[in-house]
Amino acid sequence: MSSNQMEDTLLPKWLALPIFASDPLSSVAYATEAALVVLVAASAGAVHDVFPISIAIAVLLAIVVASYRQTVLVYQSSGGAYIVSKENLGRLPSLVAAAALLTDYVLTVAVSVAAGVLIYEALRQRMLPSSLTVEG
Repeated sequence: MSSNQMEDTLLPKWLALPIFASDPLSSVAYATEAALVVLVAASAGAVHDVFPISIAIAVLLAIVVASYRQTVLVYQSSGGAYIVSKENLGRLPSLVAAAALLTDYVLTVAVSVAAGVLIYEALRQRMLPSSLTVEG
């Protein structure tokens, strides 16, 4: 497809933003919550490891930011994981990247649904008086 034909296939920004931004937003929200739960539980027993692990995470984030900046500069029109890996690493790594993205999307939906059910149940229990108690 030529560049002048691509303009017809692009979504308007008002439609593309809620569709494509939901994945990174939900990943950031749920991943942070899950990480904090694990870190709070682990930090009580391993206080001396918290600072080195935090430094390692900060270094990893700096590497990711630098990598993204380079990718955006080279692939200004389209720089998805599939295209970048196909041009730089070959067909098999690009298919692995595509499969990872599809897996991420499926897991994001699963986590979002589970979080929604959890919120619904918490609200339902607060709003509806319950006479049934379950003892374990």
